[in-house]
Amino acid sequence: ITIYMERETKEKLLISMDTICCLKLKKWGWMHHLARHSVACFLTRGDLFIHWEKGRDVFERLLIDSDWAINNGNWLWLSCSAFFYQAIWFVTDMPNEYIYEPWTAPLSIQKKANCIVGKEYPRPGHILSLDNFAVVVHDKASKECRKKMGEAYAKVGSVEEEDNIAASESTAMQKRKRRT
Repeated sequence: ITIYMERETKEKLLISMDTICCLKLKKWGWMHHLARHSVACFLTRGDLFIHWEKGRDVFERLLIDSDWAINNGNWLWLSCSAFFYQAIWFVTDMPNEYIYEPWTAPLSIQKKANCIVGKEYPRPGHILSLDNFAVVVHDKASKECRKKMGEAYAKVGSVEEEDNIAASESTAMQKRKRRT
């Protein structure tokens, strides 16, 4: 989320929501829990890939309502470090450029790393029967979700239109009855 603010000079200033949240934290020592989540995601896995402990330390120092256990748990969770460390055995021997997308590695590299996509590691969008989990290709899944949501909203819209038509017809009939 980006906010454009016009300065007195009519110059446009680009400020991210996360920047505003951090400025608020620095000034008042507090931010809403959803803002804390947004900042943690942005700093760790979202854009900057800063180690979660660095963010945790800043929050620990600046938050007036800081709780050690909650702060550590939230940063560990929101950075996805807990999941990554549990799932890393799949890609331990995979070259760094393929760690986050092992399915893009050539088969020879997959074999050398003992991480063959479709066997030891799920294909994107497919479920391995043994582990019953899938790797989601975000762009593809996001487009499919938006398509289905659009279809659902279109269907709801047509139902609402039918309801509105039925309600107006019912109102018209009641008015006619009153006149007679």
